[in-house]
Amino acid sequence: MPLKISLKPGEKFVINGAVIENGDRRANLVLKNKASVLREKDILQEEDVTTPVRRIYFPIMMMYLAGKAEDHLYDEFVLRMNEFMGVVSDPEMLAICVAVSRDVMASEYYKALLGCRKLMKYESERLA
Repeated sequence: MPLKISLKPGEKFVINGAVIENGDRRANLVLKNKASVLREKDILQEEDVTTPVRRIYFPIMMMYLAGKAEDHLYDEFVLRMNEFMGVVSDPEMLAICVAVSRDVMASEYYKALLGCRKLMKYESERLA
C-alpha cells in the first residue's frame, strides 16, 4: 500500500538515509514501495539525546534508518531499555517498554519508535 506524505514548505525528511528538503511550496509525495522515512520532527540529533527515553529512541531510530540492527546499536538499545525499566514502576509504561522491545526484536523499528513516543510523553510529564 502506498504511503502519502504531505510536506510543509522547507520541511526536511529522511528517506533510506538520504536527507531531503522540500522546496518553498507545500508538496505531496507518494511512496509506492517500502522505505525508511522519518520527518524532521521525528529525527533526534545526537546532541539532543539528553534523557533516558531519548537514549532508547536514538538507537532504534538509527536501526530504522539503516534498515537493520547493527550490533552496537542493538546493544545500546538493550542497555538503555534495561536501565529505564529498572526505575519505572508504572505497569502501563512497563507494558509499552515490553512492546517496544518486542518490536525491535522483530525488526519493526518504526512501530518501536511509535511506542517510544508514548514513553517520551510519560517522561516529559514526570520531568516537568
